[in-house]
Amino acid sequence: MSIRHLIDITDLTPEEIDGLIATAEDIIAQPERYQELCRHRQLATLFFEPSTRTRLSFESAMLALGGTVLGFSEAASSSTAKGETVVDTVHTVSCYADIIAMRHPKEGAPFAAAQRSEVPIINAGDGGHNHPTQTLTDLLTIHREKGRLNDFTIGFCGDLKFGRTVHSLVNALSRQTGIRFVFISPDELKLPDYLKENVLKKQGLAYEETASLEAAMPGLDILYMTRVQKERFFNEADYIRLKDTYVLDPEKLVPAKQDLCILHPLPRVNEISVAVDNDPRAAYWKQVQNGKFIRMALILLLLGLRAE
Repeated sequence: MSIRHLIDITDLTPEEIDGLIATAEDIIAQPERYQELCRHRQLATLFFEPSTRTRLSFESAMLALGGTVLGFSEAASSSTAKGETVVDTVHTVSCYADIIAMRHPKEGAPFAAAQRSEVPIINAGDGGHNHPTQTLTDLLTIHREKGRLNDFTIGFCGDLKFGRTVHSLVNALSRQTGIRFVFISPDELKLPDYLKENVLKKQGLAYEETASLEAAMPGLDILYMTRVQKERFFNEADYIRLKDTYVLDPEKLVPAKQDLCILHPLPRVNEISVAVDNDPRAAYWKQVQNGKFIRMALILLLLGLRAE
């Protein structure tokens, strides 16, 4: 059987994504059916960039499936600190593990690594490019909160230029029907042109760009907040100038729909007030939980395993 990787969300068909969501739902309902499926299997987490939720949710997912975990959480802990190439590091680790989750600050690094890996590679985030497992988490959360993946208006707010979670989710939702996109950002952090030209315009999808969260709020079914990412900026002065452009608080939610779904890939800095956490429309902590279940489903898919 050929090795299958997940580098970009479009590596999965919409039907496969539906299948992963169905498996995740079954895991939530019947966890005991899945707790031994990865017995004697090992997941390697190779994180060349800091992470809390993604790395730990992968580890928690594999452990919940009965497997084990090895790996590192920073580049300094690996032989890349001695000058070893990322491709060689991954090739080495693929001799020890059955599947690898990899995060790297350089766009395209997981793709390059997949060319030499002996086992499936999962892109756990590459620079400002893609984050397909966060997208699967987002899709599961939307499906659980809204009961569908089509026919809604979603607003993306904040850092849309460097936000890999935004880029991946736009790609995924572009394949659904009846999605209307609203992109809320300052001019300096607008959605990249390649996404607008190659995805949105190419498919004739409805979208608008605005700098005003307040103006967009009443029409949204889903609001996807993002932080302005200090690590993506070359100029600290630009980061300081832009970091507090949007702060979601209870006052801004007054004109919002009562069934609005508020998402955030986390970590947050101050772009969502803690006063919003108790609002029933806040779903970002549910997102965190859903990340474990969808990653369990993905590990099973890539390893060719299923519950009887």
